[in-house]
Order: sequence, then C-alpha cells, then structure tokens
Amino acid sequence: MAIKRFLKLYVVICVGILCFPLLGLINTTSGAEVTGNELVNLSVDQSLVAVNDGQHDWNSWSSVENASDVNPGSHNIVLASNTAESHAKAGAESASHQTEVTGAVATALEDFLELAKYGKAIHVMAMLMVGFGFLMVFVRRYGYGAVTATYIAVSIVIPYYMFLKRMGIFGEPAELKMDRLILAEFCAASILIATGAFLGRLKMSQYIIMALIFVPSYMLNEWIMLDNGMGIIPKGQLIDTGGSIVIHQFGAYFGLGVIVRMTTSEDFNKKIESDKISNQFSMLGSMMLWIFWPSFCAAPAEISRMPIAAVNTILSLCGATLATYIASTMIRKKIAIEDMANATLAGGVAIGSSCAHTTPQASLILGVIAGVLSVIGFAIIQPRVQKALKGIDTCGVHNLHGMPGMLGGLAAIFIAENVVPGLQIKGVFITFIVAWITGLAAGTVVSLFGYRKDSYNDAVEFIVEEEHH
Repeated sequence: MAIKRFLKLYVVICVGILCFPLLGLINTTSGAEVTGNELVNLSVDQSLVAVNDGQHDWNSWSSVENASDVNPGSHNIVLASNTAESHAKAGAESASHQTEVTGAVATALEDFLELAKYGKAIHVMAMLMVGFGFLMVFVRRYGYGAVTATYIAVSIVIPYYMFLKRMGIFGEPAELKMDRLILAEFCAASILIATGAFLGRLKMSQYIIMALIFVPSYMLNEWIMLDNGMGIIPKGQLIDTGGSIVIHQFGAYFGLGVIVRMTTSEDFNKKIESDKISNQFSMLGSMMLWIFWPSFCAAPAEISRMPIAAVNTILSLCGATLATYIASTMIRKKIAIEDMANATLAGGVAIGSSCAHTTPQASLILGVIAGVLSVIGFAIIQPRVQKALKGIDTCGVHNLHGMPGMLGGLAAIFIAENVVPGLQIKGVFITFIVAWITGLAAGTVVSLFGYRKDSYNDAVEFIVEEEHH
C-alpha cells in the first residue's frame, strides 16, 4: 500500500511538472546577437519613432492652421509672438511626453524580462525538488529522509542566501529580483550536492545546522570567484556560466570534507541497500534533472547566448549518456543502473563552465569524456577515495560532481572563448581549498551534536507503515 501511495504522489508531481516548460518559452531571432540592453534600447527607439511621426503630423497640421499668425506681412505682431511661444511650449511638452514613453517602454520590457526569467527559475526549482529529491531515494529504507532533507535544505538556503545578498554580506547589496532568486537556487543545488555525500548519516536537525553553515561558506567562494573578492580573480574573468566550479565542484568537496568528520566505524559495516523500485525512482529523478539541465546552464547567460548554452548542454548530456552506456558495459560487463542514473548527468556538470562560450562539437566531445570519467569514478576510484578519507560518499558526489566539475572548469581553457588560463586554474584550485576547509569545519561543528544511531533507516525519525502492522 505504501508503494502504491508513493507512486500516485509521484505521478501527480510529474503531471504538474509537465506544465513548467510552458513558462519558459522565449522566442529568439536568428542573425546578429542582441543583448538585453540592446533589446530594451531597440524597442524604445521603435516607440520613439512612432511618437516622433505622430508629433511631426501634429506640428504640420498646427502650422497650417496658424499660417496667418506667422505671415511676414501681418501687422498682428503680438499674436505672432504668442504663437511662437505656444510652439515652444508644445515642443517642450512633446519632449517630456517622449521621455515618459521611453521610461514606460523600458519599464515594461524590464518587467517582461523578469517574467521570462521566472520560467527558468521554475525549471531550476523543479530540478531541486523533484530531480535531486528523487535521485537520492535509491537508498531503500531512507526514501522519506532523502526527500525531507531536500525540502529542508531548499527551504532554508534560498531565503537565507537572498537576505544575506540583500544585506551585502559578501559584495554590494543586491535587490531581491529574479536574478537573485536563480543564484539562490544555485546555492541550494550546491548544498544538495554536498548532502549526497553524507546522506543517511545525519539526524534531520543536523541537516538544518549544515544548511546554516553552508550558505556563508558558499557565498564566500562565490564572492571570490565571481565578484573580485579579496582581489584574487577580476570580476567577470572566470568562465563558469553554468557553475561547474562554483556550484558542482564546491558542493562535492564540501561534502567530502564533512564525511571525514561524520563517518563512524559502524557506518562502514552498514550496507547501503537499494532495490528495483527505489532505483527506478532514482532513475526518474535523473531524467527530470536531464530534462531541465539546459535551463540550469542557460539561466545566468546573456539573452543572446541562452540558445547556444541550452543546445550545448543538451549535446553534452547526450554524449555523456551514450558514453555511460558503453563504459558501464565494458568495465562492469553489464549495465549498472547507478551509472545510468548518475554518470549520464556528468555531461551537464562538465559543460557548465563553457556552455555559452564554446561550439556544439566541443560540447558533445566533453560530454563523452565526462561520462567515461564518471563511470570510472563509480566503478574504480570511489572505493579508493573512501578508504583514503575514511569516509563514505553515499551518492558518489565525487564521481558525478567533483571530478566532472573540475574537468569542466579546466576544459574551458581549451574549448571556450576569451579564457585566461591562469585565472581558470586558480579558480579551480581555490574552490577546492575553500570547499575542503569549510567542509571539514562544518563536519566538526555538526559532529558536536552527536551521530545518528541507525544510518539509512527512516524508522529512526519517521512514522513508517511497518510500525502500524
């Protein structure tokens, strides 16, 4: 009965999600690129042409009506003077009217662009709640915990990030507009990535503490990478449109830093169980992420580059999917569903940095490389990393987000336009250091509140159906 209820709930969610793409449809024209400001100016200029045409007709009609007033032979000098003054006054009123029209058009276009960004923001929110949430329910007895942790993390991180931005804690104070909401969602995505590393081994209250620690840590690194924080990387010089470095790499290595402090010896003896149904739900979460990933990468791009960013992301995901199938079959002799649910997304992770600055061919190739690297990570590298760290990476975030994120950040040097190689390398290195140190610190703080008694078990904190039988 529990499974049937769960299936019905998921079907309802999926039907609702089908409506989201309708909110994100934006018509783009081919030909020369048009930036957001140029789009506003173009529409304003067109409006002014219409206004000027109308004003020209009005002045012509007025001059004909009062022709006698300005006749050189006329003796009515006072009347002619009054007419000249009225013309000057009309011209001033016309200029004022044009200014008002310009402002109104600019405001309307700005509102339209904000509404268009809302479509992208909803796509990203679908990734957070449905995509990440169900991707992590592969742990058979920790499905409730996985989706609840997702709810809690997102609900804390988004308002916390936006209010800290508004206060100017890192960088200049910023208005709470759609751009800030999208950046807050990116922060939420990063903590969900980190959560995948220690999933199932924290108490639910500890997820709250972790979220409160994570946001300032993430914003510190974001400030350094994107806003010339501490004068390390000039603003706008790091190529990382879709967050391969700032979002994925940071979240992965923050999570790995936490597991060093939050993994007990009993956890190594506890098997992470999954079954056919939990893996199928995880696969559906993966597909939801796959569908909306182009919006994730394109959301922060310039308007003129959004289409190519989305296309490049799709091609990279396609390359990773095909490479995952081939690599999983070759390495494991059979297809592993964990590879198909995770490594297929590595293309979206890797293309993030250069999605708006590279070619479709390079995107496809990068996706293939990322897919193979991720499968090798799950099949070969992960056991060695866990042994070295003495920690358990529950969801394998190092394989899906850590290594592909670093790959994407460094690959931008070779496949993206206008890249400063030294700054790109510096960005990858500094992000790793900041994420690792803050992750270790967060793990140390959270460990002070104790350890979970029975890992990967909903019954410790949730009312489960078995308790009623």
